[in-house]
Amino acid sequence: MRWTETISDAITFIEENITEELTIDKIANEVNISPFYFQKGFSMLCGYTVAEYIRKRRLALAAIELLSSDIKIIDIAMKYGYDSPDSFSKSFVRFHGKTPSQVRKDKSTIKSFAPLSIKFTLEGGYSMDYKIIEKDEFQVLGLQRSFKYENAMKEVPVLWGEFFQKSQDSKISPIYGINTDESMQGNTFEYMIADNYDGSRDIPEGFKTKLIPKFLWATFTCKGPMPEAMQDINKKIYSEWLANCKEYEIAAGYCIEVYDDPSKYKNGIRDENYYSEIWIPINKK
Repeated sequence: MRWTETISDAITFIEENITEELTIDKIANEVNISPFYFQKGFSMLCGYTVAEYIRKRRLALAAIELLSSDIKIIDIAMKYGYDSPDSFSKSFVRFHGKTPSQVRKDKSTIKSFAPLSIKFTLEGGYSMDYKIIEKDEFQVLGLQRSFKYENAMKEVPVLWGEFFQKSQDSKISPIYGINTDESMQGNTFEYMIADNYDGSRDIPEGFKTKLIPKFLWATFTCKGPMPEAMQDINKKIYSEWLANCKEYEIAAGYCIEVYDDPSKYKNGIRDENYYSEIWIPINKK
């Protein structure tokens, strides 16, 4: 799979249909990729979720129409996917800092948000440490919630805070951060903060067990302060490793983050030598 071409094709489709109903499933189907990995790949390559990108582009285009036409504000709102002037105005103010009426009346300065352009670049000399391992199924115990992709960056850290509060007396270690979308078709995914589970310990209230299937995994080494080190490797996995990998393809809707014990490092997870991993399930092509 050529990820850069896939995401570029998706952006072209979005731009050509920016005033139409655009769902994750519809866009992903257009570029022949599962919604799960489309959304992950898009955000890694572009720095925005798909929904954020569409919203910002629509608000930028709507402002241009406000300044360059006499079309009624309600008609512009409806054109760009808003059900009411009120919801349009609130989103418009958050993006542009002024109401649609103010922009039209005062010919105010507006924010631009140009279409993204994905290009190949030749990067020099970095290395990615990874290995291919086959791992039997294993069971974990942890705290799990369902998240929408659009809100995940804000809401997942809240789950981490809840985990640390609830796990203080249970001796459950945060070894894994497990992203799961088994259908690979939805707008939501499951995220679980978990420890290994052997069946011998009690399951605390609110926690659950999960069986991770047997897979061939590509495991990538991350070294450095969190979350930057893992974010950097994640971006390289989607923008460069998967884009140029001729032997393997993604096998299922899993992505596992593996964390070393922070107490082993002087500065914990912010230590320059902190170690973590990213696991991606793969198949041979």
